[in-house]
Amino acid sequence: MQSDELWSVSTGRGITIAVLDTGVDSTVPELRGKVLPGRNVYDGQGPGRTGDGDTERHGTNMSLAIAGSGAEKGVNGISPGATILPVKVGDKHGFGTVRPTAIGIRYAVDHGARIINISMGGPARTTDRPQWRAAVNYALQRGALIFAGAGNDGTGDPQYPAAIPGVVAVGALEPDGTHASFSNHGDHLALAAPGVDMPGRCSADKTKYCAFDGTSHATAIASASAALIWSAHPDWTGNQVLRVMLQTAGHDGPVPSRYIGYGSVRPAQVLLEGKGDPGDPDVHPLLAAAQATAPSPAPQRTAGAPEPAPEPAPAPPRTTWRMPAIVVATALLLAALTTLAVLRRRRAHPPTPRSTT
Repeated sequence: MQSDELWSVSTGRGITIAVLDTGVDSTVPELRGKVLPGRNVYDGQGPGRTGDGDTERHGTNMSLAIAGSGAEKGVNGISPGATILPVKVGDKHGFGTVRPTAIGIRYAVDHGARIINISMGGPARTTDRPQWRAAVNYALQRGALIFAGAGNDGTGDPQYPAAIPGVVAVGALEPDGTHASFSNHGDHLALAAPGVDMPGRCSADKTKYCAFDGTSHATAIASASAALIWSAHPDWTGNQVLRVMLQTAGHDGPVPSRYIGYGSVRPAQVLLEGKGDPGDPDVHPLLAAAQATAPSPAPQRTAGAPEPAPEPAPAPPRTTWRMPAIVVATALLLAALTTLAVLRRRRAHPPTPRSTT
């Protein structure tokens, strides 16, 4: 990801990223001075309950991936200059309900978050979806970007809030740049990022580091990449930041793909190569693309006229995607430097972490 070169252009300074998760432990060395008070919506919705403090480690590791300073030989996040706003919306069992998360989204926007990272997700009842949409629309109308994990079940079942229109759903990649088999897929997938063998602080022993896999991790990398771009272009809107991310994403094959969306995040293409056209500041690129591909109303048929011939069925999508060499190099560099790390813990079925120290 050419992190050293990226940080000479942008560190994410001036960008507040809300981490809607299990809270954040601001006492770890890599996050000292980077975490705002925040709010605990999960355990209590009243004022004065902050999101600072995390017994689960998940939200802490997402924050390390985003903004870790690398202090005391710890994790270096992709946007070390960014500020973290912690909003607790769940625990080790995952989301509480849609209500605390919807409240958390509004709280984050109202308290200055330009980017909202939700490395959590799950199925949603039909009756919950209007509440999801209302919260997401509240954020989008105020110019924020929401990144959410696609899920770790390896299926095409939609996870929420990732499947809500306007949310940037993020899938996970293997170190060689291919689609991770556990990463959920679907037409709503927007981007992909490394999400396998990522270091973070262990849950059992906070002094050690473990390796984790998941779309949680990939989501944090995507959010941090957006912060780098937005910090370097503070006059852009969230729509423009997202548009150049989609335009410069690495991919092999037609886009968008059900498995990697528009491709792997590549902030260096924007910040170092000057690629990407920000375009219309007021048009959300994902919502515009969805509207453009929506089926047209069925044409009216004259009584007695023969039925039109059916369209041929489309070819099945490819299930494995290999990234260009730069994306493979990205994954190798991530593993070599251990500075672009984030934590994944599969919310529904968390795997056993592998101790690395």
